[in-house]
Amino acid sequence: MAIKTNWYVLTGGPCSGKSKVLEYIKSQGYTISKETARTLIDEGIAKGKTVEAIRKDKAKFQNDILNLKIKLENKLDPKQTIFLDRGIPDSIVYFKEAGLNVDLVVKESAKRQYKKVFFLKQPYIKNDYARTEDVKTSKRISKLLFKAYTDLGYNLITVRVTRTIKEKAEFILNNL
Repeated sequence: MAIKTNWYVLTGGPCSGKSKVLEYIKSQGYTISKETARTLIDEGIAKGKTVEAIRKDKAKFQNDILNLKIKLENKLDPKQTIFLDRGIPDSIVYFKEAGLNVDLVVKESAKRQYKKVFFLKQPYIKNDYARTEDVKTSKRISKLLFKAYTDLGYNLITVRVTRTIKEKAEFILNNL
Protein backbone atom coordinates (compact mmCIF):
# COMPACT_ATOMS: atom_id res chain seq x y z
CA MET A 1 0.00 0.00 0.00
CA ALA A 2 1.31 3.42 -0.98
CA ILE A 3 2.29 5.96 1.65
CA LYS A 4 0.06 9.01 1.35
CA THR A 5 2.11 12.18 1.32
CA ASN A 6 1.45 15.86 1.62
CA TRP A 7 3.71 16.50 -1.37
CA TYR A 8 2.74 18.44 -4.45
CA VAL A 9 4.49 17.58 -7.70
CA LEU A 10 5.06 20.05 -10.50
CA THR A 11 5.64 18.24 -13.76
CA GLY A 12 5.59 19.10 -17.43
CA GLY A 13 7.84 19.10 -20.44
CA PRO A 14 11.30 20.63 -20.46
CA CYS A 15 11.27 24.41 -20.09
CA SER A 16 7.64 24.63 -18.95
CA GLY A 17 8.56 26.89 -16.03
CA LYS A 18 8.56 24.40 -13.16
CA SER A 19 11.77 25.60 -11.54
CA LYS A 20 10.84 29.29 -11.80
CA VAL A 21 7.37 28.64 -10.37
CA LEU A 22 8.93 26.70 -7.50
CA GLU A 23 11.32 29.58 -6.77
CA TYR A 24 8.28 31.84 -6.40
CA ILE A 25 6.47 29.29 -4.20
CA LYS A 26 9.59 29.08 -2.01
CA SER A 27 9.58 32.88 -1.70
CA GLN A 28 6.08 32.53 -0.22
CA GLY A 29 7.45 30.43 2.64
CA TYR A 30 6.88 26.91 1.31
CA THR A 31 9.40 24.07 1.26
CA ILE A 32 10.49 22.95 -2.19
CA SER A 33 12.71 20.25 -3.63
CA LYS A 34 14.72 21.13 -6.71
CA GLU A 35 14.89 19.03 -9.86
CA THR A 36 17.32 16.15 -9.41
CA ALA A 37 18.53 16.20 -13.02
CA ARG A 38 19.59 19.83 -12.67
CA THR A 39 21.24 19.01 -9.33
CA LEU A 40 23.30 16.25 -10.99
CA ILE A 41 24.23 18.51 -13.89
CA ASP A 42 25.26 21.35 -11.55
CA GLU A 43 27.37 18.96 -9.47
CA GLY A 44 29.07 17.64 -12.62
CA ILE A 45 29.80 21.16 -13.89
CA ALA A 46 31.26 22.07 -10.50
CA LYS A 47 33.67 19.13 -10.98
CA GLY A 48 34.73 20.50 -14.38
CA LYS A 49 32.58 18.31 -16.62
CA THR A 50 30.59 19.58 -19.58
CA VAL A 51 26.83 19.09 -19.85
CA GLU A 52 27.46 16.91 -22.90
CA ALA A 53 29.83 14.67 -20.93
CA ILE A 54 27.39 14.41 -18.02
CA ARG A 55 24.49 13.44 -20.30
CA LYS A 56 26.51 11.30 -22.75
CA ASP A 57 25.74 7.94 -21.14
CA LYS A 58 21.93 8.18 -21.15
CA ALA A 59 21.41 5.01 -19.14
CA LYS A 60 23.80 6.09 -16.38
CA PHE A 61 22.39 9.62 -16.32
CA GLN A 62 18.77 8.44 -16.00
CA ASN A 63 19.64 5.80 -13.40
CA ASP A 64 21.58 8.41 -11.39
CA ILE A 65 18.55 10.74 -11.51
CA LEU A 66 16.18 7.99 -10.39
CA ASN A 67 18.48 6.90 -7.56
CA LEU A 68 18.81 10.48 -6.36
CA LYS A 69 15.00 10.95 -6.48
CA ILE A 70 14.47 7.76 -4.48
CA LYS A 71 17.09 8.78 -1.93
CA LEU A 72 15.53 12.23 -1.63
CA GLU A 73 11.94 11.00 -1.26
CA ASN A 74 13.02 8.42 1.33
CA LYS A 75 14.39 11.28 3.47
CA LEU A 76 11.33 13.54 3.19
CA ASP A 77 8.60 13.58 5.82
CA PRO A 78 5.37 12.41 4.18
CA LYS A 79 3.36 14.69 6.48
CA GLN A 80 5.28 17.86 5.59
CA THR A 81 3.94 20.10 2.83
CA ILE A 82 6.61 20.00 0.12
CA PHE A 83 6.58 21.01 -3.51
CA LEU A 84 8.65 18.73 -5.78
CA ASP A 85 10.17 19.68 -9.11
CA ARG A 86 9.23 16.41 -10.83
CA GLY A 87 8.27 13.18 -9.10
CA ILE A 88 9.55 9.65 -9.51
CA PRO A 89 6.95 8.90 -12.24
CA ASP A 90 8.69 11.44 -14.51
CA SER A 91 11.48 8.89 -14.82
CA ILE A 92 9.10 6.51 -16.59
CA VAL A 93 9.19 8.82 -19.61
CA TYR A 94 12.90 9.55 -19.47
CA PHE A 95 13.74 5.86 -19.06
CA LYS A 96 11.64 5.06 -22.13
CA GLU A 97 13.35 7.87 -24.06
CA ALA A 98 16.71 6.29 -23.18
CA GLY A 99 15.52 2.78 -24.14
CA LEU A 100 15.61 1.52 -20.56
CA ASN A 101 13.30 -0.89 -18.74
CA VAL A 102 10.76 1.01 -16.61
CA ASP A 103 9.82 -1.77 -14.17
CA LEU A 104 11.88 -0.34 -11.28
CA VAL A 105 10.48 3.16 -11.87
CA VAL A 106 6.90 1.89 -11.85
CA LYS A 107 7.60 -0.09 -8.67
CA GLU A 108 9.12 2.96 -6.96
CA SER A 109 6.24 5.17 -8.18
CA ALA A 110 3.77 2.91 -6.39
CA LYS A 111 5.45 3.34 -2.99
CA ARG A 112 4.12 6.86 -2.40
CA GLN A 113 1.00 8.77 -3.32
CA TYR A 114 1.44 12.46 -3.99
CA LYS A 115 -1.22 14.82 -2.65
CA LYS A 116 -1.67 16.50 -6.04
CA VAL A 117 0.16 16.71 -9.34
CA PHE A 118 0.25 19.97 -11.27
CA PHE A 119 1.01 19.75 -14.97
CA LEU A 120 2.57 22.87 -16.48
CA LYS A 121 1.83 23.42 -20.15
CA GLN A 122 4.72 24.57 -22.29
CA PRO A 123 4.46 28.13 -23.59
CA TYR A 124 7.50 27.78 -25.83
CA ILE A 125 10.81 26.00 -25.71
CA LYS A 126 13.67 28.08 -24.40
CA ASN A 127 16.62 25.85 -23.61
CA ASP A 128 19.27 26.72 -21.07
CA TYR A 129 22.58 25.16 -20.10
CA ALA A 130 20.94 22.03 -18.65
CA ARG A 131 18.14 21.51 -21.19
CA THR A 132 19.12 20.38 -24.66
CA GLU A 133 15.93 18.82 -26.04
CA ASP A 134 14.63 20.10 -29.38
CA VAL A 135 11.05 21.37 -29.77
CA LYS A 136 9.69 18.10 -31.18
CA THR A 137 11.25 16.03 -28.38
CA SER A 138 10.09 18.48 -25.70
CA LYS A 139 6.50 18.33 -26.91
CA ARG A 140 6.56 14.52 -27.06
CA ILE A 141 7.99 14.34 -23.53
CA SER A 142 5.28 16.70 -22.31
CA LYS A 143 2.50 14.45 -23.68
CA LEU A 144 4.17 11.31 -22.33
CA LEU A 145 4.54 12.82 -18.85
CA PHE A 146 0.84 13.59 -18.73
CA LYS A 147 0.08 10.01 -19.78
CA ALA A 148 2.53 8.49 -17.28
CA TYR A 149 0.85 10.17 -14.34
CA THR A 150 -2.69 9.50 -15.53
CA ASP A 151 -1.77 5.84 -16.12
CA LEU A 152 -0.76 5.72 -12.44
CA GLY A 153 -4.18 7.04 -11.42
CA TYR A 154 -3.40 10.71 -10.85
CA ASN A 155 -5.85 13.41 -11.87
CA LEU A 156 -3.49 16.11 -13.02
CA ILE A 157 -4.33 19.75 -12.52
CA THR A 158 -3.30 21.58 -15.66
CA VAL A 159 -1.59 24.92 -15.15
CA ARG A 160 -2.31 26.87 -18.29
CA VAL A 161 0.14 29.12 -20.01
CA THR A 162 0.04 32.57 -18.42
CA ARG A 163 2.05 35.70 -18.81
CA THR A 164 3.84 35.49 -15.50
CA ILE A 165 5.44 32.98 -13.15
CA LYS A 166 3.52 34.61 -10.29
CA GLU A 167 0.18 33.83 -11.98
CA LYS A 168 1.13 30.17 -12.38
CA ALA A 169 2.32 29.93 -8.78
CA GLU A 170 -0.79 31.63 -7.42
CA PHE A 171 -2.99 29.26 -9.42
CA ILE A 172 -1.17 26.31 -7.84
CA LEU A 173 -1.34 27.75 -4.32
CA ASN A 174 -5.05 28.48 -4.74
CA ASN A 175 -5.66 24.84 -5.75
CA LEU A 176 -3.96 22.97 -2.92
